Amino acid sequence: MAELSEVKIPDIGDFTDVEIIEILVGPGDSVSTEDPLLTLESDKATMEIPSPADGTIQSVSVEVGDRVSEGSVVMMLESDGQGAASESGTQPSVSEPESSDPVPEPTPESKTAPAQAESSRSEATQQVEVESHKGAQPPASLPPPVQKSGSVPPHASPGVRRFARELGADLTQVNGSGPKGRILKEDVKKWIKQQLSSERSVSATGSGIPEIPAVDFSKFGETETVSLSRIKKLSGPHLQRAWLNIPHVTHHDEADITELEEFRQSIKEEAARDGVRITLLGFVMKILVGGLKSFPTFNASLHPNGENLILKKYFNIGIAVDTPNGLVVPVVKDVDRKSITELAAAMGELSQKAREGKLSPSEMQGGCISISSLGGIGGTAFTPIVNAPEVAILGLSRSRIKPIWDGEQFQPRLMQPLSLSYDHRVIDGAEAARFCAYLARSLSDVRRLAL
Repeated sequence: MAELSEVKIPDIGDFTDVEIIEILVGPGDSVSTEDPLLTLESDKATMEIPSPADGTIQSVSVEVGDRVSEGSVVMMLESDGQGAASESGTQPSVSEPESSDPVPEPTPESKTAPAQAESSRSEATQQVEVESHKGAQPPASLPPPVQKSGSVPPHASPGVRRFARELGADLTQVNGSGPKGRILKEDVKKWIKQQLSSERSVSATGSGIPEIPAVDFSKFGETETVSLSRIKKLSGPHLQRAWLNIPHVTHHDEADITELEEFRQSIKEEAARDGVRITLLGFVMKILVGGLKSFPTFNASLHPNGENLILKKYFNIGIAVDTPNGLVVPVVKDVDRKSITELAAAMGELSQKAREGKLSPSEMQGGCISISSLGGIGGTAFTPIVNAPEVAILGLSRSRIKPIWDGEQFQPRLMQPLSLSYDHRVIDGAEAARFCAYLARSLSDVRRLAL
């Protein structure tokens, strides 16, 4: 017997209010389980939403340009009842039921909420980062936890009260949209966004930094106004926030990669037969992992309270990729467990996805440190901007043959410029110099890759 069911947006991770950029089916179309129905674009990634069951599309309730979140109804599907949408694994998980119990009495849990909210700042930061995928970047840090006022607990379930504590939200100031004015999680999120918007409006000029005055350039000649790409619109505020909040210092050094380049050339043809292109970047990534292990401060992030470091025990490296629409930074995971050939294959796959705009959200998250390589273009040195919340980024410029004194005479050596930008709140100059010296020493002796 045919069954009519709703097709909802499944669990799409930490993304909400995601834009629909393509609808792949229409009323009357027959679909099979896992067939793509529509395409979403969030931040710098795209994702396809699959059909939860076999059947026929009866109606489509959204249009290109609409924004949806987990649980949003997008279509009606007529199926035979087997593997229906409500029973498939693609549906979002069931949220905590909202009971209609009377308002509970104050509990010890609610009395200690401010202290618990303060201890949950790192989780709060992750939650608010969700809002960055709505096209507006969040400020560098959350507003301070709000102390609850009043003696009567707000009308909300225990799960919502816990959620509010983690975000530092004052439920007495939140308007509930549920039955009988009950406060829902969506109401808490909305309140948090309003607070962040207020903070952004206060600090929009960079905390007192004068704005650049508007200029009518048409007075001087013909002009044309074009829109920035979506990627640049999203990355611009992120870069500005990082530059304004992180005290940047850049350390420059050089590495003698003469022998390394000879070794790379010797294995290049063999790898090419397997469809893999071996570049210097793979060697740099392996050596960079050794640096992160020897200098753990570089494999860390500053805690939101500004008083602690979060040391990471994994080794994921972001690689800046130049695409027609702007710069994106896919992340190669578990670099310490991959060979040079495996790293080259992973980078080739991610770079191709980046240029086609097909990177998934998970492929751009979880980086420990980033590399920005301009070697194929040129330059002698530059100042890369730290990709917060990371604390360092390594820049590579074009290598050049230089005369290097060996104690008796000048020898032609291939020298690789290194530009390391770092967060001076976490890393001091001496530590950065030692880190760069380690990289240069390791790059100059390919045998160190075996260590």
